[in-house]
Amino acid sequence: MYKIAVIPGDGTGPEVVTQGLRVLEKVSKIHGFSFETKMFDFGGDRYLKTGKTVDAHDIADLKQYSAIYLGAIGHPDVKPGILEQDILLKIRFDLDQYINLRPIKLYNKAFCPLKDKTEEDIDFVVVRENSEGLYKGLGEFKNKDTVDEVALQISYNTRKGVERCIRYAFEYTRKRNKRKTLTLCGKTNVLTYAWGLWQRVFNQVAAEYPDIKTDYAHVDATTMWFVKNPEWFDVIVTDNMFGDIITDLGAMVQGGMGIAAGGNINPQGVSMFEPIGGSAPKYTGKNVINPLAAICAVAMMLETLGEKAAAENIENAVIKITQTKLSSLSAGKMGYSTSEVGDLVIENLAQ
Repeated sequence: MYKIAVIPGDGTGPEVVTQGLRVLEKVSKIHGFSFETKMFDFGGDRYLKTGKTVDAHDIADLKQYSAIYLGAIGHPDVKPGILEQDILLKIRFDLDQYINLRPIKLYNKAFCPLKDKTEEDIDFVVVRENSEGLYKGLGEFKNKDTVDEVALQISYNTRKGVERCIRYAFEYTRKRNKRKTLTLCGKTNVLTYAWGLWQRVFNQVAAEYPDIKTDYAHVDATTMWFVKNPEWFDVIVTDNMFGDIITDLGAMVQGGMGIAAGGNINPQGVSMFEPIGGSAPKYTGKNVINPLAAICAVAMMLETLGEKAAAENIENAVIKITQTKLSSLSAGKMGYSTSEVGDLVIENLAQ
């Protein structure tokens, strides 16, 4: 019995979560496991009504669950940064979800914006440190609102935080067992303190994994190679901000936000899984948003929980309908409604 905390969230979040839960219900019957869910109303509507985001009691409650399934956070009537900081980042930090895991996998070459790239060329994973760096929120203003104003934003990196992320990436590369190559993505030539630490720890941990090939690429070069030669990559490990940037580019390379799912992972605790495309408020209630990213997030959740066969079943169904049914991965252009895409996935699950 898995206990799943569900945060439908804002905008189109509830619509895509509904389809993900339908797929979860069906695949659980096929593969013989059970689950129960509890809905949490964290998001913009709750904040506008009550002024509440997420507090210590909410975090304590979430710790009792096997996993968290998130739709989206982001409301047009709430000032940017409030919901992101006080809900998303608070959950990630307080539950110590120190890994953000982003598979970049192309399911249909027709939806790839890159010329002459096939499904075999785009199949890699980004391991992003998820609890430190510039997103720690450390900094200050000096001489604010004067001509001498200085704004300081601190990239906070601890050896413990860096090492556990890098070690996770090496273990993941070994488990993935494909090209068995781990690339460190950074900026060692300019950001010499933070990336000096990352590079040293990476080299030291690499000595413990002689079966894993390693290399390094500056972050700007990485974005170039994502476009020119994505087939070079197997697993990439990087910090919080660089990971945030390159995974959005990765989403475009794999066909768009409609297919991109991610996991916020605590290997020893409660992890959270989500589509990465955001709340897309302009599509709310129109039944046109692509739910496949949210459905792929269910597959990631099940794989992390140990239900590998169920996860593979979902992914195979998504691949099949992406290759044979959908005319696009964009909202309103799929040839099917949100709920009909959910139907297609369910119909194509192997029995």
